[in-house]
Amino acid sequence: MVWKVAASVVDTQAKLDELVKILEIAAEPAGESGIAKREKKSVPSVRQRLNMLLDPGTFIEIGALARQPDQPDALYGDGLVTGRGMIGGRPVVVIAHDQTVYGGSVGVTSARKFMRALQLAFDNACPVVTINDSGGARIQDAVGSIASFGDISRVLEKLSGYVPQVSIILGKCAAGSVYGPINTDVLIGTKDSYMFVTGPEVIKAVNGEDITAEALGGAEVQATRGTLHHVTDTEQEAYDWARNYLGYMPTSCLEQPPIVNPGLEPEITAIDRELDTIIPDSDRAGYDMHEILLRIFDDGEFHEIRAAFAPNLITGFARVDGYPVGVIANQPLVLGGSIDAACSDKSTYFIRLCDAFNIPLVFVVDTPGVLPGLEQEANGVIIRGGRVPRAIIEATVPIINLVVRKSYGGAYGMMAARQVGADISFAWPTARIAVIGAESAVDLIGKRQLAAVPEEHRAAAREFMVNQYNETIATPWIAAERGYIDAVIEPATTRLEIRHALRLLRDKQPVRPEFNPRKHPVYPM
Repeated sequence: MVWKVAASVVDTQAKLDELVKILEIAAEPAGESGIAKREKKSVPSVRQRLNMLLDPGTFIEIGALARQPDQPDALYGDGLVTGRGMIGGRPVVVIAHDQTVYGGSVGVTSARKFMRALQLAFDNACPVVTINDSGGARIQDAVGSIASFGDISRVLEKLSGYVPQVSIILGKCAAGSVYGPINTDVLIGTKDSYMFVTGPEVIKAVNGEDITAEALGGAEVQATRGTLHHVTDTEQEAYDWARNYLGYMPTSCLEQPPIVNPGLEPEITAIDRELDTIIPDSDRAGYDMHEILLRIFDDGEFHEIRAAFAPNLITGFARVDGYPVGVIANQPLVLGGSIDAACSDKSTYFIRLCDAFNIPLVFVVDTPGVLPGLEQEANGVIIRGGRVPRAIIEATVPIINLVVRKSYGGAYGMMAARQVGADISFAWPTARIAVIGAESAVDLIGKRQLAAVPEEHRAAAREFMVNQYNETIATPWIAAERGYIDAVIEPATTRLEIRHALRLLRDKQPVRPEFNPRKHPVYPM
């Protein structure tokens, strides 16, 4: 009996020793060669990356010992590290490719780990952050690998709009490893990251075209195209940006977004009063819309998204009375703030993102209208622009519309005029609301009158007609008198007026739609 107990103790210790040994191997599956590969690239290990992202000491790994079956030399983890942790004290599921193991490629085993992590996020209603550093499907796994991408896509679709999903792009991501991230909510890349369906070598082999990786899919190029929502200089900045972004998001659509420091500055401040002089006297003079945005939200805080793409429209997050809001604003410094095809896509995406996660929208308007020209027509400005009012109409979150200067033509509806979807619409006294601007209107409807004026007086007559149009037609007073806007407000009161409006709308419930037997509407595409 004594002998049997002793033997049991020895056996247990041996198993514990074996576990320690296996876990040591699993922590660095590629061994010294993997460490040398990282050192050559000067990049952190995959687990160091996760610790850089998460609250200290909160990472719990899942599936560390997974590997390909029936292969004695198969590496642990199969090129993917998954688990859970905390960001800002709230739970998240994390997934990270390990470039040192099979190049971070996705095989059948790692795909199962990927889907298990996504299902964990679905079952627990919490965000997912994926760190992507992968060459795509694993060639050795043949059809099993590409089939696995289909399986992953189905689970990603389940999560879309249910929990926030963030993708961080590092290294060179290609083929299947770009289609997963593009179906998440936001993509963040470091300046030395790349995204492309096929790399330069494949392109040269197929069609003989010589192109650099930077020109094909470098981070700056992809940000300009709108593929990446933000580019950072370092990995740590990418993780910090992701953490800040999630700070505006609820853990899922079942919850409300987090509240931070409500009730600050309940009275008009000196910074508020700066708004009274911020709009230039001349309609042709530009100014930076950011200067307005930093004064009408809490603490001068603004977390911009897609700044490099369609910069004539600004999108991002701020707080009002501690509550997150999504902001869509024209930028007069770029194309005069005109709406074009690209910023139509930018706006539609952002409206639907905010609406999915119960985040109210504030539109700040100064636009001369839809950008004219052959290039825009060829780029599908009609189709792409047509989606914007549809997204506004379908949104159920509170919507505030604020016209600070120009709101002309088709852009009037695309910036959430009350008739399209705003719950409350404000205007500053500097607002001009009309079908077209004064100069274009005079050139169209005043052509005969001007032709009858002697040439030496024609310029002065035209200026008189422009001024008369601005003072009698394109004024906020007419819009207010006819009920198209709710109030003309002093610029200095804007921050508090938006606060009061959103307090009023805080318990807004989605309107029960009238019966319609359709399956779903069809978007212009």
